[in-house]
Amino acid sequence: MAEKTNANIGFEKELWDAADSLRGHISASDYRKVIVGLIFLKYVSDSFERKYQELMEENSGFEEVRDEYLADGIFYVPENARWNVIASNAHSSEVGIILDDAMRAIEKENKSLKNVLPQIYASQDLDKRVLGDVVDIFTNINMFDGSDEKDILGRTYEYCIAQFAAHEGKNGGEFYTPTSIVKTIVEILKPYRGRVYDPACGSGGMFVQSAKFVQSHSGNISNLSIYGQESNADTWKMAKMNMAIRGIEADFGKHQDNTFFNDLHPTLKANYIMANPPFNISNWGADKLQDDVRWKYGTPPNSNANYAWIQHMIHHLDPTNGKIGLVLANGSLSSMQSGEGEIRKKIIEDDLIEGIIALPPQLFYSVTIPASLWFISKNKKQKGKTVFIDARKMGEMVDRKHRDFDDDDIKKLADTFEAFQNGELADVKGFCAVVETSDIAKQDYILTPGRYVGIEDQEDDGEPFEEKMTRLISELSEMFVRSHELEDEIRERLGAIGFEI
Repeated sequence: MAEKTNANIGFEKELWDAADSLRGHISASDYRKVIVGLIFLKYVSDSFERKYQELMEENSGFEEVRDEYLADGIFYVPENARWNVIASNAHSSEVGIILDDAMRAIEKENKSLKNVLPQIYASQDLDKRVLGDVVDIFTNINMFDGSDEKDILGRTYEYCIAQFAAHEGKNGGEFYTPTSIVKTIVEILKPYRGRVYDPACGSGGMFVQSAKFVQSHSGNISNLSIYGQESNADTWKMAKMNMAIRGIEADFGKHQDNTFFNDLHPTLKANYIMANPPFNISNWGADKLQDDVRWKYGTPPNSNANYAWIQHMIHHLDPTNGKIGLVLANGSLSSMQSGEGEIRKKIIEDDLIEGIIALPPQLFYSVTIPASLWFISKNKKQKGKTVFIDARKMGEMVDRKHRDFDDDDIKKLADTFEAFQNGELADVKGFCAVVETSDIAKQDYILTPGRYVGIEDQEDDGEPFEEKMTRLISELSEMFVRSHELEDEIRERLGAIGFEI
């Protein structure tokens, strides 16, 4: 196989193409584990190997001392789990057993990874020839050619997660929020320091972008404390591996669990909460949580968990400066059924809604229903006001099915929000409007941005009104004539085969 280095742009796609061939041999959930596990193993092994070589050059004799690695935040990798052992056996019939043993050995040496790493490589359902090809691709990625190894593997990880979502639809996208949406939330909230929480954290994308934000603004990632919870066992493990790849310390609890029924961070008051909780979940167990302390604004209905998520997050906000950025289905902006309208009214009257952004369609892999971003703040800067932004026309189609924001789109939204916070935003018809709470009340506390931003002004094409109307009526008349001709033709053809209308 030809040597690959960081200079070979597109190795992520080559890796995915190899990984994609696994889909014909094992289930979707298992092939995700195969690839994510290998990404993690390659990262920890290469990080260990670099430190190992440094210790060898020092001739200190400490190259096998576990604490030498832990002191630098590096996972200790036992000899049988190191990538050179795996690479040399890539096309052995025992490669699956070797990989499973490597995962067990790393878990044994690093207690924080206990019951996290996949041990499925020896399965008879997994084609060992294809597995060996995938191992080869990882082997030939040059991790230390003047680049940040965390970025290389982190980028690969994110690429594969996005591909899982794109190829598997709902089942693959349940743990994935498009990076541009996460970036938009992060750029608006600006989490420089403090406690960051995601009660439906999926694979941890919110935390990755928060860390990148801090680093890009010359901050220190250690100023962030990360807390999350995830109910799906496999996704919880993915999140743990994602954080380890990035060198991010995070508290996800000792296991996966249901956020509503077993809140793993019951006393947490977060400075920033960022989430994309599952939309419109019904029969979520409201009847068993009737008197829950989190339902300050009213008990959410069992038919829809949206307002349970909102109130759970508000409950966990720091009372001084806490901020929330979350994704919700558009129905939550205007729903009046089952007490949701009354809950929304109370939240608005408590002056918590800082801004709403209506998103364009086709941003998400797992859902097709329209969605919006909600920004909720304690002690917001513009008291008694909310900014509404209609971004439904923003973004570009990246393929036949999916739309995405580019960096300019994200900057425009973040700058608009910041201008509002600074009291400098002027209304732009069809795009943004600053609205008093009293005016929201006049709209029955409905938060749909289109109600407030209006319709953008249309450019005058210079054609006089009378002339335009004469032309349009003439064109319409021609269409009517043609429609009648088509109607007669259809009747004639149906009559020819014995049917009449």
